[in-house]
Amino acid sequence: MKNLERVQQIIQNFDRELFRQNLIQWFRNEQRVLPWRENQDPYRVWVSEIMLQQTRVDTVIPYFNNFLTKFPTLEALAEADEQEVLKAWEGLGYYSRARNLQNAVREVVEEYQGVVPSEPEEIAKLKGVGPYTKGAILSIAYDKPIPAVDGNVMRVLSRILHVEEDIAKPSTKKLFEELITELISHEDPSSFNQGLMELGALVCTPKNPSCLLCPIQEQCRAFEQGIEEELPIKSSKKKQKKAPYMLLLIQNEQREVLIEQRPSSGLLASLWQYPMVPLGDVDRESAPHWFYGEYGLTIELKETKQTIKHVFSHLIWEMEVVTAEIIGGELDHERARFVTLDERNDYPFPVSHQKAHKYINP
Repeated sequence: MKNLERVQQIIQNFDRELFRQNLIQWFRNEQRVLPWRENQDPYRVWVSEIMLQQTRVDTVIPYFNNFLTKFPTLEALAEADEQEVLKAWEGLGYYSRARNLQNAVREVVEEYQGVVPSEPEEIAKLKGVGPYTKGAILSIAYDKPIPAVDGNVMRVLSRILHVEEDIAKPSTKKLFEELITELISHEDPSSFNQGLMELGALVCTPKNPSCLLCPIQEQCRAFEQGIEEELPIKSSKKKQKKAPYMLLLIQNEQREVLIEQRPSSGLLASLWQYPMVPLGDVDRESAPHWFYGEYGLTIELKETKQTIKHVFSHLIWEMEVVTAEIIGGELDHERARFVTLDERNDYPFPVSHQKAHKYINP
């Protein structure tokens, strides 16, 4: 069945006007006070939406405030050094978000005279601006009735409208975008889209939804049938691959510590870290020999401090944190350097490596 027919089938006998009124009124009364809601500045909306991807609101608030203090305007962010931007993002994870945001902001400054585009075709061309971010910026900042569909929104609507399509499939996201196109308020699309997001965050939660507090309870088909916790339907992800490493903490005679910059593309691109020996390819006894070949330094492994486990969406790092002593050689690695502990604090590190900071002797 084509999406258009499916959309009409789903919303048949559904009171759209009552739904809009109840949702928007609830949002206006119950919305959380959040720093990015102080005004409709598209730059602030944009930064907040990028930060909120895969990240909890409570975590984002201090980062958002700090980021806007450091880079209060599009121009300030466009002109900033990438390492400074990554440092301000340090700890938020998914660092490609920060790089894409800065690249897109530079494009806005150069191509659009520093004004965030208000047309869907233009804003969709910007780096890192997918359908959800496009809809969020255009509806919240520019009051345009455009869908902003993420997992939160699909969960809420799958319950209210009793939609059983698998939300892990791209075709289902497209279905929900078309549903919202039919449902969205043209008078206040900002409150409508934010209302759906807020409802998912505060009331229609993944587990134990607070149905008795829900402003849409009387219209919710899942609640009526008692199946709210069975929706949405989502197929399971592939199992994450495990990658074992030895994370090496190495200091020279001046107590400087060895760090290196990751490649400019790929996972955690351009961030800094301690050297990592891939134990999937090199056994523990051969690690010093491997390290000499890569870095030009002869080392002796000393003490294991702890094991750090860090989970990415597709990968799990299992890192044995080991101190090592230099017994010869000279550093020969284009992306590695020795820095003082004070200098190290200026470099952006991923959270997994920040956990090893405390094992460095001052």
